[in-house]
Amino acid sequence: MKTYHGSCHCGAVRFEADIDLGAGTIKCNCSICSKMRFWPAIVQPAAFRLLSGAAELSNYQFLTKTDQHLFCKHCGVHAFGIGRSPRWGEFYAVNLSCLDDVTAKELANAPITYLDGKNDNWDTPPAQVRHL
Repeated sequence: MKTYHGSCHCGAVRFEADIDLGAGTIKCNCSICSKMRFWPAIVQPAAFRLLSGAAELSNYQFLTKTDQHLFCKHCGVHAFGIGRSPRWGEFYAVNLSCLDDVTAKELANAPITYLDGKNDNWDTPPAQVRHL
């Protein structure tokens, strides 16, 4: 477990999160994750701290309106999201691309679990994952 610091592109939104990259990350083929190329680590709410920029966030929700797809209203970067699922309960999905102090080696060594959100088949990875 390591505390990482992150931000959106313009720096208006800043956060820190306790993440065990060795425990794994996810990539999903659902419509929003695919379009954003979203690569998150899932953390519990107690492991995430928004340091600044709450008023700078906009929220996009669709379908069940369960997950909050938050983004900076200035630069448009999705630094993290908030959701709820049977697998993780309440969670924060921290965009690894927004971590300011993660190393390339840490990212390269982080295991990835692929999710087939496109077909609402959360227990079996999609057949094709190279594009994710």
